[in-house]
Amino acid sequence: MFGYCKKEDLCMKTSTLVRNGIAPELVGLISRLVDLVPWPARRCAMGDVTLALLDGKHRLAEDVFGWGRSTVEVGIKEFQTGFLCVNDISARQKPKAEEKNPALLAEIRAIVEPHCESESHLRTTLLYTTMTAQAVYDALVKKGWSAESLPTVRTISNILIRHDYRLRTVAKTKVQKKPKQPTQSLKTSGR
Repeated sequence: MFGYCKKEDLCMKTSTLVRNGIAPELVGLISRLVDLVPWPARRCAMGDVTLALLDGKHRLAEDVFGWGRSTVEVGIKEFQTGFLCVNDISARQKPKAEEKNPALLAEIRAIVEPHCESESHLRTTLLYTTMTAQAVYDALVKKGWSAESLPTVRTISNILIRHDYRLRTVAKTKVQKKPKQPTQSLKTSGR
């Protein structure tokens, strides 16, 4: 069965489409129509199309229509049972460190506020601090926070940035270069 097919052609896909009497033009039409259906009903429609036209083969639906295999699997289950799966994407995110421990944010503000200054031109409401995240971490440890209960220094840096405390790099002093003294061979005197 597969001996006469070229590698570019998918014989199984062609044979399933031919066996079910599906023209290539109809594949494009079905794909465009399913794209018009809003989520999550689109997933159920994908499952319906896969069951009706592709004998329930979700991998084949991935090749023919370009739909995600796992999405089609869920759509088939939804279509067969009549129950729609509800996605709560907002609950998937990990809570921020200051949301898990609000007292931490209050302590960070108490440490950073005395060291803050606004921009000299007062164009923005951002506060600049010369304290580093490591200095804030060390100050929290000195205030009695255990190192195990504190987030990492990088996380403290992210907390400062999220709450509009911009970390300003401290300008380092330039090393004074020694003035070059002319050597004996380079003396250019008029004697």
